[in-house]
This record gives sequence, C-alpha cells and structure tokens, in this order.
Amino acid sequence: MLTTADPRALQVTGLVLRRGDRTVLDGFDADFPAGVVTALTGPNGSGKSTLLDALAGVVTLDGGTVTGLPADGVAYVTQAVPPTALPLTVRSTVAMGRWRGRPWWRPLGRADRAVVSEQLERMRIAELADRPLDELSGGQRQRAFVALGLAQRAPVLLVDEPTAGVDAASAELVTAALAEEAAAGVVVVHAAHDPVAIAAADRVVTLG
Repeated sequence: MLTTADPRALQVTGLVLRRGDRTVLDGFDADFPAGVVTALTGPNGSGKSTLLDALAGVVTLDGGTVTGLPADGVAYVTQAVPPTALPLTVRSTVAMGRWRGRPWWRPLGRADRAVVSEQLERMRIAELADRPLDELSGGQRQRAFVALGLAQRAPVLLVDEPTAGVDAASAELVTAALAEEAAAGVVVVHAAHDPVAIAAADRVVTLG
C-alpha cells in the first residue's frame, strides 16, 4: 500500500518485495529523512534498486507500507541506459525533467529553460548540450541523467548508482550536487557501490 503523508520524509514499514519467486525484501523498516543524503549499500541482489523502485512508487508492494510520498511525485534517476536510436540531444534529455505534469501542447517557458541551463552547467555538460545523447561517453550520459533528475526540482530525489562509470572529477560534481539538494531540504536517497559516493553520504543503510 502506498500512502501520502509528510513529503519531508519517507518511512518504510514492514516492506515486502518479490522479484518473481524470490523475496528481495522481507519485513524491511527504515526512515529516509529530508536534509541528508542517504546511501543504500549492500551486495548485488540485496534489493537496493528494488527499494528505490518502492520509494518511487513504481512497483506494487507485496506487503508493508511506504509513507511520506509527495503528491506531486518524486525525481527518480535509474541507472544510465545504453545508447538508443532516439534522436535526443543532451539538452532535450535534461528538459524532460521540466515536462512532468505539463500538458503536452504547452511549451517550456523561460523559467523552465533557465532551470535546464542551470543543471547543464552544474553537471559541466553545457558544452555538450546540442550533441546527441548517444554520442556521449558513459560517464557523460550519467551526468546528463543526473541533471535530468535535478531539473525536476522534486522534494524527493532518488538515484541509482549516481557515480557509476564516471571519473573522479565527475563523481565529485555529482556527490556535491546531491549534498546541495539535501541541504535545501530534499529527501535524497541513492544506491551505491562506489566507496567515494558512500563516504560522501550523511547516512548509510546497508541491505543484507
């Protein structure tokens, strides 16, 4: 069951999630407060991405509750997808973060375009804005997807492996951006194997 409560914190109680015949999470409890960066750690298959799916409200729970989901949704950055045939530029990819809840016929306004430009600069990909997304390296694409999540300006930001495939400088940019979002009062939760991203978090929740 998914319920809406205080958007400044997420609470997970007795969470049960299954993938096929396998129970990934069984009776899991945790709080994810606003104002801090929480890193989810654990071995492959421990349920980190599945838990993010639950926090994002994109899977059906097999038991338990998630409370605190904001009525206007969350920003969820999944792991960077492989190249596709879609003719998307970096700018248009990040701009998708401004389309949530907007009628398809209504163009982005000046304020929306400013947000997109701000996040491109923030992730140091402004010079790549007009490049096709599929021409970018894996690390550059990852920064583009993080910028997309940041552009949504949601009260909850969920990121799966935010520093996967990026160099040290890019990892520093991403972790700094997550910290800035948390300092602004956002609930920030990310799954990570990267020791640098884990060390930069304020809290660590380890899944077994």
